[in-house]
Amino acid sequence: METYLLSAWSSFLDQADSFFLPCPFKALTGIDCPGCGFQRSFFALLKGDLQESFHLYPPTIPLLITFVVALSARYLTGRNNDKLVKTLYLITGTIIIGSYLFKIFVPHQH
Repeated sequence: METYLLSAWSSFLDQADSFFLPCPFKALTGIDCPGCGFQRSFFALLKGDLQESFHLYPPTIPLLITFVVALSARYLTGRNNDKLVKTLYLITGTIIIGSYLFKIFVPHQH
């Protein structure tokens, strides 16, 4: 049973690029948006390739951590954790903007 599930999961991940949504901003302007690369990075992370995930889109892990902490702070703890969540938003937003500026101004190959 486990072998079948692992095989199905592996097959899904190998064909996942056919399910990716195109970026409307990039389609209209020809310029990457601040979120371009997240889908590929997320699937690289699901495959266990942390280095490739970071290379494709550095903010993926901070975004996922922020998402999990914000949801758990809101729905699971029942306590008011506004400062923690706002701090995570600020840190993650800074990483996204820094990554985007690096992508735009530093020459690199896709």
